[in-house]
Amino acid sequence: MRNYIIKRILLSILILFCVTFIIYVLMRSLPASYVETMAMQLSQLQGAKPYDELLAQLNAQYGLDQSVPMGYVTWLMDALTGNFGDSWKWNVPVITEFKNSIGLSIVMGGISFILELVIAIPLGIVAATRQNSRTDYTITAAALVGISLPTFFFATLLKLLFSVKLGWFDLYGLVGRNYAQLDAMGQFLDKANHLVLPIATLVIVSVGSLVRYTRTNMLEVLNADYIRTARAKGLSEHVVIYKHAFRNTLIPLVTIVGGSLPGLFTGALITETLFSLPGIGYNSYQSMVAGDIPFTMFYLAFLAIMTLASNLLSDILYAVVDPRVRIS
Repeated sequence: MRNYIIKRILLSILILFCVTFIIYVLMRSLPASYVETMAMQLSQLQGAKPYDELLAQLNAQYGLDQSVPMGYVTWLMDALTGNFGDSWKWNVPVITEFKNSIGLSIVMGGISFILELVIAIPLGIVAATRQNSRTDYTITAAALVGISLPTFFFATLLKLLFSVKLGWFDLYGLVGRNYAQLDAMGQFLDKANHLVLPIATLVIVSVGSLVRYTRTNMLEVLNADYIRTARAKGLSEHVVIYKHAFRNTLIPLVTIVGGSLPGLFTGALITETLFSLPGIGYNSYQSMVAGDIPFTMFYLAFLAIMTLASNLLSDILYAVVDPRVRIS
């Protein structure tokens, strides 16, 4: 297992180099005049450097005055030291803006991820153990509705009902008008109140697919010969379902759950944008629209790292949930 993990890490590092090189090539393919426009805009800010100095600095900082391979090496050497440059959109270092926005996305993603598991897996098991019953049909229909609802449409419905009609929640933002006048507990509750609808959106539009996935894999396991043997031995239904059947359902679940982990750190772009929440997804969208090359390159590289890490974690969990898995 140790040798396998080392090989996968080395392979992931190689893939990461290839991905970041492709990202850099795409950024270099943008019109050269864009850097000149950005230097002109920065030079007009209060206390900014002259245009010629900013243009030379931007070209040198991102290796735009060099060939593509040498420019990538320049960017990579800076990136390995944690220097990703200054964000053109936010006018602060890229790492600073990332730290300011990643916390909110982690909180939202973590809460919605836990709720999704807590809701979807039990419902999938219940639907499978009561196949073709009214309970099964109800859970399946609800899951299909959740899968079919687009995020922007469902979020709009929630805002229309709970914000416009009932007035329970604010339409946009992370804090209310009187946030500064509240005490610590009041500020916490105010932020929690603003996160209810976004988290509900993330959970409801995502839980349906996991319910269906759990139900399908559980039905396949329940029809296996060893499950019939376990029942023939007189084992209780609870032991058969949760000790024998569910354990073998975990392997395919690890795949879909592991693939969801990058979303905990990369933000929910659509949801954060609809509710104007300053998470990493919303800020990255704003940066891309504004042509913020430094922040965009960092964010895309961060996405690649999270994806590779989740794939590695999924492979490791295979052996954890099922000792029959052997890594050669």
